[in-house]
Formats: sequence, structure tokens, C-alpha cells
Amino acid sequence: MRIHCKVVVIAVCFGVFLLLYFWGGNTADDPPWKEVSEEEHVTATRSPSERAHDVAAKFAKKSHSAGAGGGAEEPRGARKERRAINGGAKSKRRSIVARPVTKRKRAEEVMHLAVVACGNRLDETLTMVKSALLFSLKRITFHIFAEDPLAPQFEERLKLWPPSVSAKFQYRIYPITFSVGNADEWKKLFKPCAAQRLFLPVILKDVDSLLYVDTDVLFLRPMDDIWSLLKSFNSTQLAAMAPEHEVPKIGWYSRFARHPFYGVTGVNSGVMLMNLTRIRGTMFKNSMIPSGLSWEDILHPLYQKYKNHITWGDQDLLNIIFHYNPECLFIFPCQWNYRPDHCMYGSNCKGAEEEGVSILHGNRGVYHDDKQPAFKVVYDAIYDFPFEENMFQSLFYPIQSKFLDTVNTLCGRIPQVFIKQIEKTMRKVFEDKVVRRVRPHK
Repeated sequence: MRIHCKVVVIAVCFGVFLLLYFWGGNTADDPPWKEVSEEEHVTATRSPSERAHDVAAKFAKKSHSAGAGGGAEEPRGARKERRAINGGAKSKRRSIVARPVTKRKRAEEVMHLAVVACGNRLDETLTMVKSALLFSLKRITFHIFAEDPLAPQFEERLKLWPPSVSAKFQYRIYPITFSVGNADEWKKLFKPCAAQRLFLPVILKDVDSLLYVDTDVLFLRPMDDIWSLLKSFNSTQLAAMAPEHEVPKIGWYSRFARHPFYGVTGVNSGVMLMNLTRIRGTMFKNSMIPSGLSWEDILHPLYQKYKNHITWGDQDLLNIIFHYNPECLFIFPCQWNYRPDHCMYGSNCKGAEEEGVSILHGNRGVYHDDKQPAFKVVYDAIYDFPFEENMFQSLFYPIQSKFLDTVNTLCGRIPQVFIKQIEKTMRKVFEDKVVRRVRPHK
């Protein structure tokens, strides 16, 4: 009995000792309690998302104070890592912020076309303007130089054109003026007012480049195409014209001229593309003043010297100027200034045979008589064409059918020369306006 009691007492003591041992070890592992401030108590009671926001703010504040020298120096590797993180965050913030985007609209290129109209040339001039608008793509500014009685008639007729056509162009009407010499003498040079073209670089000081055409010119393809030839000028070229003839043996200048002229056959000025800025800034070589003369200063003395030797007026003066300054002239092929001379003695414009006529020049009055009916067919069709009608039905088909009556004439024997470019242009217009609109989206 005494031994049994001793065993029980030893077991109880051992158990108490084990309890004290385990309880003391677990308590030593716990961190010591500390007094909680009011701010920390509020933080502890906030939601997890709010606490995360506070931690981020404290971290940013701590990083700022450390960067300002308030703490121990940050290791180089950690500093690079932090910069990478901050840089990424900044770029992300930039991408998120919406900034107003201003699209810079490229200035629309405008083509400039000049014509001089006197006497009974009102209808002929308006038909030329109409042909330019029918086929061209870019906007056109027309510079119309007209005698005083014609100016109000141009205004009245142009205002009658439909808004869809008027939106494609603007126009300015100028009086006939000559800056040097005797105005009456200039007016009588060759045809009435034709010499006005010589003074375009002087009058149109705010125009950089210009296409001049006679009133008896018709565009059979977009004016944009001849306008693009300005980009083909080299550093010295400032004007472009077509040869007066393709065959020297039957050319007028090569047989009859009593004054200097350009090249072998001379040039025709009925279609003349000009860089006016270059013309105004060039000193032109001549046979009078060794040092050269500006464009405005050369015109009158040149006329005084050669007035008894010239036949074609202002065109002859241009031939004389470019005879002494051939490096200033760009020559474009005959299809850009196709005249009766290219077919009435047999076809001699290879470019027109291959590509078709680009610009038709009905000189010799062929639009208004029956000497060259092929030219008259094209003029009448454009003159009669109602704006906003179907071009295939109301323009191309009438030309095509009426050409059947001209096949026995000198120029009508090759109708494809007159029709090819019109057909090509109309097909392109049809594809742009119809085919591309109905093409299904991929």
C-alpha cells in the first residue's frame, strides 16, 4: 500500500512537470504583446483592400524619403530593379491617360489653269473648262483673262453649272493688261489678246505653277496627268511645250522662219506648262544684253528687235527665248498637244497612235467648220454633254457613233487615236465610282 501511493505521487508529479514544460515552451515562441495605438487599431479594423492601399502609400512615402537621403543607401541591384518597376508603372499610366489627338490634314493640292478669251471665244472657252472638269481628279483654279464685255458673261454662265460641278473648281476673272510696252500693239500681236500669256508670270505673282492652254483645247484625260509632269523637270527647266511638228521636212519653222527658234522644228505654245516661280527668278540669255534679262524685262526689247520678222506673234517670241535658253525647256510628246497637222498630212504622232490623244488642240478653226470633222465630232459631243448625265451613254457613245461618218476623211481614218484615252478615262471613273463601292469587304 505504501509503495502504491509512492508510485501514484511520482506519476502525478511527472505529469504536472510535463504540462509545465510544454506550456512554457509554446509561450516563449509567441511575440511579446505591445500596446496598440488608436491609429493602428483603426487600421486593423479596415477592409483588406483599404489596408493594401495604405501599405502602398506608406511604401511610396518611404521610398521617397530614402531617395532624398533619409535612410541607408540602397543596393545598386535593388535600385535598378526599382527603376524598372517605376518606369513600367509610369509608361502604363501614360498609356491609360487619354490625350486628344489632332489629325493634321494634308493641304489639298490645287491645279492652276489659265486661258485668255477675246472676241467670240466665250462658248469655246467654257467647253475647254468643261472638258477639264469632266475628267480631272484634283480641284482646279481657273484664271480667266477676258475682255471687259466677256467678263460678266463668264460669271453668268459659270453660276448656272450644278453644285456638284462647282464644288470641283474656283475661278478668277482678270482684265486684259500688259505691264510693259504699248497695250494696243500687244493686243494686235497675232490673234486678239494672245500676247497676254507672255505676262502671266508677272501678273500671277502668288501662283507657283500654271498650265496655260488656248481656248480651242480639249482635255481627253485628267489634267492631273499633265500637271504631274512638273515633277519631271530637272533643276534648270521651267517650262514645257510640245514640238511644233514631228517631221522637219514639212515643219513651218524649219522651212520658213526668219528668226531663231527652238531645236529643229520649234515649239507650239498652245499648251504650255510653267513653273512661274522659276521663271520669275531666272536671268535669260539673249542676243542683246550679255548679262541676261529677267522675264519681264526681255519681252519688249525682244519684240522691238524681231517684230518685222515674226509671223505667229507670242509663239515666235517664246521660240526665240528658248533658242537662247534650251536648258530651260522640257519637251513633252505630241499627244499632249495634238493638232490637225498631226493627221492631215498622214499620221505622224506616234505617241497618239500608241496611247491615244491626251489633249486635243483644234487650231485652224476646225471645231467650227467641216474641214476636219473628226475634231468637230469631239468638240460637239463635249459641248452638248449635260452635266451629271451618264458619260458612257451621253458622251462616249455619241462620239463613237458619229466617228463612223468621218472614216473617209484625212484625220477620221484613225478614230482610235481620238477615242482611246476617253474610253480609258471613263473606264477608270466607272471602276472608281461603281466597282469599288460594290466590292464585298473581306
